[in-house]
Amino acid sequence: MTSSPLWQPTAAAIAASNLQRFRNFINQRQGAALADYPALYQWSVEQIEDFWAGLWDFCEIRASRRWDRVLQDGNRMPGARWFAGSRLNFAENLLRRRDAADALVFRGEDGISRRISFAELYRVVAQLAATLRQLGVQPGDRVVGFMPNLPQTVIAMLAATSIGAVWSSCSPDFGIQGVLDRFGQIAPKVLFTADGYVYAGKQIDCLQRVADIAAQLPSLLQLIVVPHLQPEPDIGSLPHAALWADCLDRNASEIEFAQLPFDHPLYIMYSSGTTGVPKCIVHSAGGTLLQQLKEHVLHGDLRAGERIFYFTTCGWMMWNWLVSALAVGATVMLYDGSPFHPDANILWDYCRDERFTTFGTSAKYLAALEKAGARPGLSHELASLQAILSTGSPLLPESYDFVYREIKPGVRLSSISGGTDIVSCFALGNPVLPVYRGELQCRGLGMAVAIYNDAGQPLRGEKGELVCTRPFPSMPIGFWNDADGSKYHAAYFERFANIWCHGDYAELTEHDGLIIYGRSDTVLNPGGVRIGTAEIYRQVERFPEVMEAMAVGQDWQGDVRVILFVRMQPGHVLTNELEQRLRRQIRDGASPRHVPAKIIEIADIPRTISGKIVELAVRNVIHGLPVKNQDALANPQALALFGNLPQLRS
Repeated sequence: MTSSPLWQPTAAAIAASNLQRFRNFINQRQGAALADYPALYQWSVEQIEDFWAGLWDFCEIRASRRWDRVLQDGNRMPGARWFAGSRLNFAENLLRRRDAADALVFRGEDGISRRISFAELYRVVAQLAATLRQLGVQPGDRVVGFMPNLPQTVIAMLAATSIGAVWSSCSPDFGIQGVLDRFGQIAPKVLFTADGYVYAGKQIDCLQRVADIAAQLPSLLQLIVVPHLQPEPDIGSLPHAALWADCLDRNASEIEFAQLPFDHPLYIMYSSGTTGVPKCIVHSAGGTLLQQLKEHVLHGDLRAGERIFYFTTCGWMMWNWLVSALAVGATVMLYDGSPFHPDANILWDYCRDERFTTFGTSAKYLAALEKAGARPGLSHELASLQAILSTGSPLLPESYDFVYREIKPGVRLSSISGGTDIVSCFALGNPVLPVYRGELQCRGLGMAVAIYNDAGQPLRGEKGELVCTRPFPSMPIGFWNDADGSKYHAAYFERFANIWCHGDYAELTEHDGLIIYGRSDTVLNPGGVRIGTAEIYRQVERFPEVMEAMAVGQDWQGDVRVILFVRMQPGHVLTNELEQRLRRQIRDGASPRHVPAKIIEIADIPRTISGKIVELAVRNVIHGLPVKNQDALANPQALALFGNLPQLRS
């Protein structure tokens, strides 16, 4: 990568940054002399208890009881316990501001807009929380959303978590089985849904799918429907259903925030479902709050009154991350719909009109914007825009060039990387460090990130496994229905003892930044959307013509595309008509993001002696990489079928 920075902060900007204020705060508090960010980072991972305790006070976490001890069993991963003895409420911290300024601003693809003040947000959350209590919702109960990215989704989450209920959500473009694979595991009491959503100029009704989903959730006590497409949708055929407006207790004006332990469950999020139904990852209220505040305040330099946007659905962890900006007193900008309908200007119109200070998106969006010939810096006045964030997949060096050439030369471009697993980031932006082409600026404070080779030795300037060698507060509590913790341990700690292994292939640079090269396992990741192969297979298995299938990711034009190989039953071939039916089933049963770019008929699929198909081996073959340990394969000759396929070159 180039040694010349594309952007660097001025001395005045550094002096005025939240990070500088925090460094001064720590130096005074600890009697230290930390001279710059590298010194602050090193201290934060060596003195993790002092760092996280200092962050708690700097961010003024609201709690009814302070901790007895910052960290217990700090040498155990998993097993470390943070801020034992403290009592707090996640929603109370997000609802601390209660004035007339904008808390939420919503704009839809179809032009519908709404804004909600901090005072109104508190009031409506109070009304909904009162109803949830009347329904019998208690701490630990699950409340779920099958919702577009609407203000009501944020309100529902805050109302549920104010009681201490656990929130979980799926994007409304998921098929019935995709939703049941997730919600069916966690037995929700209340389900929030909209009557439908708008995407690419089309109105998509949700209520028929919701009826089928609700019928298969025996734990469900109440279904709450938000009118979005219609002012009064017909809910007569839905079980336990009521309209949103009828679920607001107009007599309620205050919220009784449940005061709960730091590690009380807040969110359930989902793995990609590679080897079966998705794993249910449970995140704590305190860990999520503290970690995401660190990222907003210190790494994002976000302040009260600023306006932060992230293009996301409610099924991606970036929605959870975005909403936490309310705790800073910032305005959260919501959008639902296509980012390219009716054209590539729609998000930039929103940015200009509402004067975003932070614009967050995916690497794939920025690449698509460039291909569309968009030049937002010429077509839009973007004086208020201070930072552009990108995540979901590695941001190509050429996309850095595009941002600084066609969007804004003086913007801080922060490529960030973490995941659903930690509901936060390992690598982040930084307002006091330069931006180098193709590099993530820094490792996050308090995150002891290293790059290991296969032998568990640290690397610099070489590619290897991204690991974290010390505990951090947003480590999951565990997985749902994993009583002995074996699945949780196997997911992150099996490869290196007592070390978090994240599954990213990465490199530490000479600037102490990071380059992420993608996932090191077989999870499909087109456009930054994690896709489990099992979710695709469950749809393909419905077709009697197909004997078996294998899905892998192919690196393609700076992204990853999904390739589906199908082995046909005797007497059948892959026709155009069958291919279209396969695509339709995958789209409807899983989601549009699961639909493969290519479907290719293959004569055989390699498998282990125990019968498991070997996706990683095939992925290596189609990328011209060696396949290790072919002795473990029952039919290693099948690998040769995947080499030099002409369909993979276009």
